[in-house]
Amino acid sequence: MPVAQGSQRGYLGKWTLIIKTITLVLAVSSGLSLGKEGPLVHVACCCGNILCHLFTKYRKNEAKRREVLSAAAAAGVSVAFGAPIGGVLFSLEEVSYYFPLKTLWRSFFAALVAAFTLRSINPFGNSRLVLFYVEFHMPWHLLELVPFILLGIFGGLWGAFFIRSNIAWCRRRKTTKLGKYPVLEVFVVTAITAILAFPNEYTRMSTSELISELFNDCGILDSSKLCEYVNDFNSTKGDDLPDRAAGPGVYTAMWQLALALIMKVFITIFTFGMKVPSGLFIPSMAVGAIAGRLLGVAVEQLAYYHHDWAIFSGWCSQGADCITPGLYAMVGAAACLGGVTRMTVSLVVIMFELTGGLEYIVPLMAAAMTSKWVADAIGREGIYDAHIRLNGYPFLEAKEEFSHKTLAMDVMRPRRNDPPLTVITQDSMTVEDVESIINETTYSGYPVVVSRESQRLVGFVLRRDLIISIENARKKQDGIVSTSIIYFTDHSPPLPPSSPSMLKLRSILDLSPFTVTDQTPMEIVVDIFRKLGLRQCLVTHNGKLLGIITKKDVLKHIAQLANQDPDSILFN
Repeated sequence: MPVAQGSQRGYLGKWTLIIKTITLVLAVSSGLSLGKEGPLVHVACCCGNILCHLFTKYRKNEAKRREVLSAAAAAGVSVAFGAPIGGVLFSLEEVSYYFPLKTLWRSFFAALVAAFTLRSINPFGNSRLVLFYVEFHMPWHLLELVPFILLGIFGGLWGAFFIRSNIAWCRRRKTTKLGKYPVLEVFVVTAITAILAFPNEYTRMSTSELISELFNDCGILDSSKLCEYVNDFNSTKGDDLPDRAAGPGVYTAMWQLALALIMKVFITIFTFGMKVPSGLFIPSMAVGAIAGRLLGVAVEQLAYYHHDWAIFSGWCSQGADCITPGLYAMVGAAACLGGVTRMTVSLVVIMFELTGGLEYIVPLMAAAMTSKWVADAIGREGIYDAHIRLNGYPFLEAKEEFSHKTLAMDVMRPRRNDPPLTVITQDSMTVEDVESIINETTYSGYPVVVSRESQRLVGFVLRRDLIISIENARKKQDGIVSTSIIYFTDHSPPLPPSSPSMLKLRSILDLSPFTVTDQTPMEIVVDIFRKLGLRQCLVTHNGKLLGIITKKDVLKHIAQLANQDPDSILFN
């Protein structure tokens, strides 16, 4: 879920915000295998981007806007999970190119305000920030790390399987006729989900309710089938129930949960990526929680019937309460979420904020790290990175080092046999000349030079600013015609009385475009692109303009150095 390129194409615009907010409510309540967390981060970033446009300081500075988007992403996770610290760490670990210290505390403040607002509204009606709050009565034992690591392995395998299957399905959707019928696809997947989910009570309930029930530690008054053990009240001491033999309700629940697991594993592959707002946190947690609960009950029954085995004899005597199946569900949820997203630190913090299980950090860490190692061994990319590559977004991965010895002149365009760079001169081009350049090219902006002969750089002007300024001048300014000269200079020379009015556009000129020299190492250029969120960078030699490097040029260069065909990388 990395911060998008900007709002040029409406990724973070007002219509995206309005439509996604309305449709997210409908999508989540439809019962499809999707979550609300990813879309809520997007909605928060839309709010941040729209607010940026109200302030000149942020509207004209891409780096500052990215800091606002980082804080917005933290607020989004804070609202989605009721996990403000996890939200800040998620923004740091997953979302942001660059995360300076001032962004850290600003994100923390944004997440705090979001969490406070959520607490004031009290959406769950339980006076808590989170839906999955749990209270386990027994500590975990060191030997339980073995099943926790097994859950980590399962999470890593499921994560790698899900990413490969989902990307293969999404690629098929993009390259076949299937992609032309998105509404039909949503209807078909919804119908199949309804048919498969309805017979099973665990898939019929909402995914959040299912996870909450799986995390639950069985008490005396619990009426859930998962808690239908053979009662032995004589050995009950206070709130702690001893490990007991599973009753018929538990065995029925196990079969239903196994079927629910198979259904969730496969239906999520086809649901994520449809043309509806869909998150992945809740479905992934559901898969892990089901697997964890199944394993937890299995270990619990093993300890009950074989408490004299060497592995149980030291810490699990008959009638003791030593295995907590709800904890296994919690660890499994973290493992599967880690396998899909490859989050580590933020995942563990989100999980213990989400459940209140502070003393279970070590099992959560063990499962999260194991799932990441296993998933990374099969495929390096998390689900977000895989979808970025599939959709052709020009995103520079901040986690990978660039260690090659190439220079800016090796990457810049124009190349040796290319036509010269399209430029605008500061005081010798007419409105008609500039309009023809705009019509003949699709570039997002143009360098402004003193003259074609000197090529000395003055600044950079954006295409959209040029179009708007010329349109406004033609409508509102007297005497502006096609032969009017455009000036980007401070002072314009006096004109003969017969000549048309001049058009002064210095106000839209960026006088400090980012420039590097032709001898700048590409390692530094890549770092600049990452940390400042640049779209393009001009290349000069002694103040003379030589060429331009765009983010797409950088990505193609990196692909070329990795022995990939640079032309095979398609950008949207």
